[in-house]
Amino acid sequence: MDAPEDVENRPSGAREDPDHPGWYSWIDLPADSFAAQTGKMIFRPDGPGRAVVRMFPEERHLNLGGSLHGGMVMSFIDMALFGGGRCAGMRRAHYVTLDLTTKFMGRGEAGKPLDAHVELVRQTRSLAFLQGVVKQDGEACYSFSGTLKKLRDVT
Repeated sequence: MDAPEDVENRPSGAREDPDHPGWYSWIDLPADSFAAQTGKMIFRPDGPGRAVVRMFPEERHLNLGGSLHGGMVMSFIDMALFGGGRCAGMRRAHYVTLDLTTKFMGRGEAGKPLDAHVELVRQTRSLAFLQGVVKQDGEACYSFSGTLKKLRDVT
């Protein structure tokens, strides 16, 4: 059974992941949606104002040079802002990405989980400021900061 704070910070549409106890996932993404192309993502709170979002890169996520494709990495980070932001305590609402800055510090590879460590830095009435680092095998590969704009409250 979920603790009340877990339910409160659960991303919209997310459920406990049956394959990863203690993690949530968007289990019912439409197969033909852009979000589904990133593959399975799981997320969980990681202390006050923090969360971890994990994806499982596959060969299809690689660029021609054999590294994780930069566009795929940025798509993962963008989605991590939403799932991770909610798990970190971001207020429930409908948001859009206002900006996203990513620094590529290393090469990610297929076959090893990629973890986005998301921190909710500050939230105002209409903006959420987030930052973090993406690690693979404990090594930082990418860092990011992003701002989400609240369009409307969600009930």
